[in-house]
Amino acid sequence: MKTLTDHLAQYAAYHRDSRNLLSHFIGIPMIVLAVAVLLSRPGVEVVGLWFSPVMLVALAATLFYLRLDLRFGVLMGAVLLLCVWVGALLAQQETAVWLSAGVGLFVVGWIIQFVGHYYEGRKPAFVDDLTGLIIGPLFVAAELGFIVGWREPLRHAIEARVGPVRLHNRPVDA
Repeated sequence: MKTLTDHLAQYAAYHRDSRNLLSHFIGIPMIVLAVAVLLSRPGVEVVGLWFSPVMLVALAATLFYLRLDLRFGVLMGAVLLLCVWVGALLAQQETAVWLSAGVGLFVVGWIIQFVGHYYEGRKPAFVDDLTGLIIGPLFVAAELGFIVGWREPLRHAIEARVGPVRLHNRPVDA
C-alpha cells in the first residue's frame, strides 16, 4: 500500500515546472468544485440538509485521505464539505444555473490544467495512473502548505525523489 510520500512524489514527478504548479492551484479547485456541483443532483432535502450522490463521493475521498494522513485528511474533508455545501446550493437552483456552473467550472478548470502541462512538457499524471485524479487535490493542499513552511520533512522527502520545483526550467534553489 502506497504511503502519503509515495503518492505525492509520484504525482509531483509530473509537476516540477512552477507555471504548471500555478495552473494546478487554480484548475484543480475548479474541477473539484465542478464535480461536487454536478454530483449534487439528483438530490433530496431532508430536515434542511441536501442529500445527493456527492456526499458518498466526498465521504469516500475523505476516508482515503484520512488513511494516508490525519492532518491532510481533516483538511481535505473540510474542503470537500465546503464543496458539497456549494454544490447543494447550486443544485437547488434552476437547471440552467446548476448545469452551467458545473460544466463551466469543469471545462475551464481542465483547460487551465492542460495549459500548465504544456509548460511542463509532460502529460497529466492521471493518464498513467488514475489515482492521480484523487491525489491532485491533495497535492495542491500539500504544495500550498510547503509554500508557507508546513510539513518540511514531507517536502524534503518528495524532492529527494523527484527534485525541486523549477522556475522556467531552472531549479528554484539555484
